[in-house]
Amino acid sequence: MCRYGMNTYKSHYACFSCRKTFKRPLKVDFRRKAAREADEIPAKCPECGELMANMGLDFEAPKKQDVKAWKHIKDLYTTGITFHSCGCTGPGYIPRDKQSLIKVLENRLQDYIEQRRFWSSKEEPESNAEKKEFWRENAMPIYRVPRDFVSGTRKTKMVDIPKAIAFWSEKVDKISKHIEQLKLA
Repeated sequence: MCRYGMNTYKSHYACFSCRKTFKRPLKVDFRRKAAREADEIPAKCPECGELMANMGLDFEAPKKQDVKAWKHIKDLYTTGITFHSCGCTGPGYIPRDKQSLIKVLENRLQDYIEQRRFWSSKEEPESNAEKKEFWRENAMPIYRVPRDFVSGTRKTKMVDIPKAIAFWSEKVDKISKHIEQLKLA
C-alpha cells in the first residue's frame, strides 16, 4: 500500500462487460478480521455480478461509449499489462493502440525465446565447483524462473533445467497465441 501525504490510493477494478470501473476498499478500511476475509472475496461487478479486473492504482477508464478503447484495455489486461504502481511514479510504458501492443508482445516473445534457448543449451553441472560457477555466471536467468525450480544450498544452488525449459516454452506458446488473436481481431 502506498501513501502519499494523507491520501490512500485504491486500486481500480474494471468490468469489461459493463464498461465501468469501481474502487475497492483497502484492508485498512476494515477491522483486522474483516480485512483477512476481504482478501479472499473476489471483486464482483455491482452491476452484472461478473468478476472484475484489478487494473491498478493509475488506471483511468475510457468513456463508456468508447467501445474500441475498452477492447484495447481488455487486450492489455489479458496480456498482463495493468496500471499498478505506488501511485507516485506511474505504471511505466502502456501501449496506446493495438499495433503498439503487438510490438511490445513481439519483443516479449523474443525475450521468452531467448530464455528458452538459454536453458535448452545448458547442461546440469555435476560437481559443487561447477554448480558454484554456473550460479555465478547465470544469476540473471536463474532469477527469472520460479523459485520452486531452484534447489540446493546457498553455495550449490541449481535449477531444474527441464522445468525451466518447459516454463519458457509455455510462455512462448501462450504469448504467440495471444499475438495471433490480436492480429486476427
